[in-house]
Amino acid sequence: MQFTIQKDKLVESVNDVMKAVSSRTTVPILTGIKMTATEEGVTLTGSDSDISIESFIPVEDEENQNVEVLKSGSIVLQAKFFSEIVKKLPKETVNIEVQDNYSIKIVSGSAEFNLVGLDPEEYPQLPQISNDHVFQLPIDLLKQMIRQTVFAVSTSETRPILTGVNWKIEDNQLFCVATDSHRLAMRKAPIENGEIHLNSSVVIPGKSLNELNKILEDTNELIDIFITENQILFKTKYLLFFSRLLEGNYPDTSRLIPNENKTEMILTTKEFLSAIDRASLLAREGRNNVVKLTTFEHDQIQVSTTLPEVGKVEEYVECESVTGEELKISFSAKYMMDALKALDSTDIRINFTGAMRPFVIKPTHDDSILQLILPVRTY
Repeated sequence: MQFTIQKDKLVESVNDVMKAVSSRTTVPILTGIKMTATEEGVTLTGSDSDISIESFIPVEDEENQNVEVLKSGSIVLQAKFFSEIVKKLPKETVNIEVQDNYSIKIVSGSAEFNLVGLDPEEYPQLPQISNDHVFQLPIDLLKQMIRQTVFAVSTSETRPILTGVNWKIEDNQLFCVATDSHRLAMRKAPIENGEIHLNSSVVIPGKSLNELNKILEDTNELIDIFITENQILFKTKYLLFFSRLLEGNYPDTSRLIPNENKTEMILTTKEFLSAIDRASLLAREGRNNVVKLTTFEHDQIQVSTTLPEVGKVEEYVECESVTGEELKISFSAKYMMDALKALDSTDIRINFTGAMRPFVIKPTHDDSILQLILPVRTY
């Protein structure tokens, strides 16, 4: 194998596939990056058996010549060293040549590296996925949906299924739900290719979605999404991103969302978020990072925190409206701030059904997203 490649394209692809490479794997070959050169271009692959990423660099694209392939072939390189080397090469072009016994020579300007490679035949094959269960979303919408839900997954392995986001397809709608049993984030959106006859429910690890979000660029181009029994594939023009799916049944979260409310408030997101942020300056010194919300007359609420050994903070926030029963409720400041940041809305509506019941936060004019938080019992 021998080819010359533009350094910036190589670095970009290496950075992408490195997100799937783990140093803590029981399969030694998976600490490497597989590199394959053909007449069409160069493909890099990284995998940790949970996530697999394949990045393709075409010989040429719309803008310029990326690669000149002199001899086809493939090799597996030690990812840790190769990734550091390519970032620091001195020139804009890199020549890579595989020699005897899987050794590889990397030349850029006056710098020359010789690395020991591994047999590419030992590298696991990527999963084969059929076109049966496929749908499309604009990439920028997908990134938004991930950002608005993935933060609410559980970080505890006691219930592994809750460390993922539940994706459910019903009636040409994609529903994304994440919960750690103390809060819940839900976002829905229509699926692009309208005639999809597909109802399915899968759970994607939160870690996988976070890595996917880092790799994808903000664009309104469509991404193809393929679902099988135990894998999901996200496919763009030059990128394949595979993730295993979590096994087990995701809990039915629909019954957690109350259909009625006893107290409703409409207020400006930015002002409320700032008040919670200030109250949390003291709250985070406490065990649960808890703030208290109290309704007052004349469409006012009070946000407060009291810590006997530190002090207290009280702040009044003007609402557009407060209707229904009087309310005193306590909740996690962090959960509330996470929820408000995810909503992307100027004004929000919060519906309460009592001091010890879950409450729902939504944008005032958008039913496609909601956040639910369980209150904290304080005495």
